[in-house]
Amino acid sequence: MDKNTVIREAILNGLYSQDYPGHNLLTPQLVTNQAASTIWQTIQDELQHCRHFTWAVAFITTDMLVPLKALLADLAEQGVCGTLLTGDYLGFNTPQTFAELMKIPNLTVRIVGQPGFHAKGYLFDHGDYQTAVIGSANFTCAALLQNTEWALRVSSRTDASLTRQLSGQLTALSQASQPLTAQWLAAYRAAWQPLPAAKQSAPAPVAPIAANQMQRAALASLRQLLASGAHRGLVVSATGTGKTYLGAFAVKDFQPRRFLYVVHREQIAKKTLASFRRVIGGPASDYGLLTGNRHDWGAKYLFATVQTLSQPGTLAKFAATAFDYILIDEAHRATAPSYQGLFDHFQPQFWLGMTATPERMDKQDVYALFDYHLAYEVRLKEALDAGMLAPFHYVGVQDYEQDGEVVTETTGLRYLVSDQRVRYILDQMDYYGYCGSQARGLIFCSRQEEARELAAKFSAAGHPAIALTNEDSPRRRQRAVQRLEAGNIEYIVTVDLFNEGVDIPALNQIIMLRNTQSAVVFTQQLGRGLRKFPGKGYVTVLDFIGNYQNNFLIPLALNQDTSRQADRARQEVQLPATIGVSTITFRRVAAERILQSLAAVKLDSLRELRTAYQDLHRRLGRPPLLFDFYRYGEVSPLVFAENSRLANYGEFLARMGEPVRLTTHERAVLSFLTKELVNGKRPHELVLLKLLLTAQEHQCSQEELVAALRKRGAYVSPAVLQSVDDILSLRFFAVKAGKQTRRDQYGGTPLVVHSGLVDYRLAPALAAALAAHPQFSELVNDAVDTGLALSENYDASQQFTIYQQYDRKDVCRLLNWPLDVSAPMYGYRVGEQECPIFITYRKEDDQRRNAIYNNQLENGRSLRWYTRSPRHLSSPEVQRLLATDEHGRPRVKLHLFVKRSDAVGKQFYYLGPATIQPGSVKEEQLGAKQKAAVGMELQLAQPLSVRMRRLLFEED
Repeated sequence: MDKNTVIREAILNGLYSQDYPGHNLLTPQLVTNQAASTIWQTIQDELQHCRHFTWAVAFITTDMLVPLKALLADLAEQGVCGTLLTGDYLGFNTPQTFAELMKIPNLTVRIVGQPGFHAKGYLFDHGDYQTAVIGSANFTCAALLQNTEWALRVSSRTDASLTRQLSGQLTALSQASQPLTAQWLAAYRAAWQPLPAAKQSAPAPVAPIAANQMQRAALASLRQLLASGAHRGLVVSATGTGKTYLGAFAVKDFQPRRFLYVVHREQIAKKTLASFRRVIGGPASDYGLLTGNRHDWGAKYLFATVQTLSQPGTLAKFAATAFDYILIDEAHRATAPSYQGLFDHFQPQFWLGMTATPERMDKQDVYALFDYHLAYEVRLKEALDAGMLAPFHYVGVQDYEQDGEVVTETTGLRYLVSDQRVRYILDQMDYYGYCGSQARGLIFCSRQEEARELAAKFSAAGHPAIALTNEDSPRRRQRAVQRLEAGNIEYIVTVDLFNEGVDIPALNQIIMLRNTQSAVVFTQQLGRGLRKFPGKGYVTVLDFIGNYQNNFLIPLALNQDTSRQADRARQEVQLPATIGVSTITFRRVAAERILQSLAAVKLDSLRELRTAYQDLHRRLGRPPLLFDFYRYGEVSPLVFAENSRLANYGEFLARMGEPVRLTTHERAVLSFLTKELVNGKRPHELVLLKLLLTAQEHQCSQEELVAALRKRGAYVSPAVLQSVDDILSLRFFAVKAGKQTRRDQYGGTPLVVHSGLVDYRLAPALAAALAAHPQFSELVNDAVDTGLALSENYDASQQFTIYQQYDRKDVCRLLNWPLDVSAPMYGYRVGEQECPIFITYRKEDDQRRNAIYNNQLENGRSLRWYTRSPRHLSSPEVQRLLATDEHGRPRVKLHLFVKRSDAVGKQFYYLGPATIQPGSVKEEQLGAKQKAAVGMELQLAQPLSVRMRRLLFEED
């Protein structure tokens, strides 16, 4: 089909009737900010495929300019440029916004002089056609990423009426505009006034403090810890995530007779006292301070500095049991001798430690102080999604390169502090900018000499900076922070000194000039600038990426990715990502360097798993279980479940030197649970097992199972209940897998016995093993609990969840087929009612059998697909595919699964149900041997999201 016909059919599909073939790129569509896609992603996609662009946008904010600058910097190398028509309507656009726009060399900015200019339109020229995105969204982070906004994306030929109307409007606006110049900006800055704050008729009443969702989860975890008889617990919560209020809620929940709060600074103690009183209430006389200046000895809620409290004369005034609840804030400091004296003296019912940075650089074990009871951990991504932190805009840029030399782990100091590299760094920092009128930045580098030299050269270039290392006294460090906050200097240059326990809310830039050795440390350094602060709308994060071996850790840390899937890590590098209204963008060369690092490492190797295991073991003080990895680990439990070198997690524990002794039957049961159910892709079997494991005499009725499934929102049908029987009886696996069936590999005996139509019970052998062997029982319960937790990632009301990954075996099970026929399935299997189709879009080897099937994505929504050969239109298999009922509806439902290439493994993305397009079915001769096959167009019921189309079908 020629391009003109494709455009015409797509327009008719969107504006006239769905009977015409649609096109993912060209069909008119409503663009919104949803979970699967945002307006910004649509604009990015258009930018990366256009030849030129013209935007008419009234309101612009500097936060959205950071990712735009990164994208336009790469497009400039391809000769792509654009024009932006904007204005000064209502004074919304700040002088800084215009100053930042002037830094973009391939963007021409013109100021529209018409009063009331309030347009919001984005036009992209693709050569023979144009695409416009027009609606309610200004170029702001909130509008393009989060708000409820509507925009219509419409494509048309360049000679179409709509295109001519748009061109006419843009021409008229351009004629009524003037170039953005330094002179215009100076005049605007002199006259500009900030928008007035909204007026309130009366002071707003102080709202009662209520726990947010994450605080409620932490409180539930603390209750569970107390109920277990524990006397110590640690909460890890990123700076700025409501740690103080969480502590107050925890104390209110406990209702202590007397409470003691300990911190290292009087200012923090005073602020915390006010916060606790707001949550707990009661008379002011209940609350007191114990500091160098104040001694409220008898207060019910006492807030003390460690310097005062730890003095021998002060401690002597308190009995060991004077307080029944003690909270140590900034608990990463609690390994110091002054805190150790408190632990030796007091005997409360419960010690609660709270910190943002438990992983100390001095290797002191904070977890051990709190009996390895990690009660709760608020992860960075969760806090950002909840709006608890200031958003950040991360840009991965390539480090300085000269004559082919790029920074590596062994690069000499002379190169790192050369005038040329310093100038390059300063230029990049200026280009991407910061929020506010002055830079307040923290720079992490590799070496102490480098820090001192960079600070000197930054200062000489007009950017006052101070170097701080571990050789500097605490007083000098504190003075440097005060000078930064006051605006006397712009930058502090340091070497891993500010990873932990430092709070500089005013920071608006984080600069990384060092190798990423640890995802944890990377996250800690990133988090230094994310506390909210008046006037700080966002933080600019610049990461200068050299040829480092550990570059692969960067996307894992940024995206909190625990999957250890190289393919997913590649996605996160190649496709710009968002977390709430934070953005993550890698420049092209920087991305290439990370991809090189990824290619050289096996993310799920036993060596990597051992490192992750040892780290979590140290944090928990015991061998971690799969569920621990789900809650706290840097590696997902799926990595263990899907590792072909491990039969089950018990085997992994044995390899780690743990005393795991299981019988042959127990190992087989654990292998079944690990390989078949832990992935959580269907909760039904797991729900039944959980009922049986916890029920008296290990039995339950079918009514109880159905009720439990419906409580989880899971679909229930006779077919799925029969499938659950087939899985847990192992009948599903009675197919050859080498010399024996997979049923034999899993022990050959059922896990669950279903008698008649009513009762389920654990098989006698399994029940006996659980009773006799506590270690086996723990591992079984752990696998079931982990699978149930992971099942939350899937829509249990459907067989398959759109855009989730499945392998052929998963599909056979979720289609409720009685046997696992995945081994001989290859590309598809036509069942009685459903047919899964598996497409590998890129064929790695032209000589391979499936390479002759050229499954092309014709229009962003339809794929040209071929049956296996030899097949003819008259073949029974083809006839079943094409059969319809008396209403013309297909008798067989098609499910489409696609992966990019064989290199990504066995998992396919589910793209949803598909239908065969009428008139597209044709018998064709394929390959050098001209074998007969039947080709047809498969149209997806749901158009692909921008991200999924780019992930699966576009060239790198």
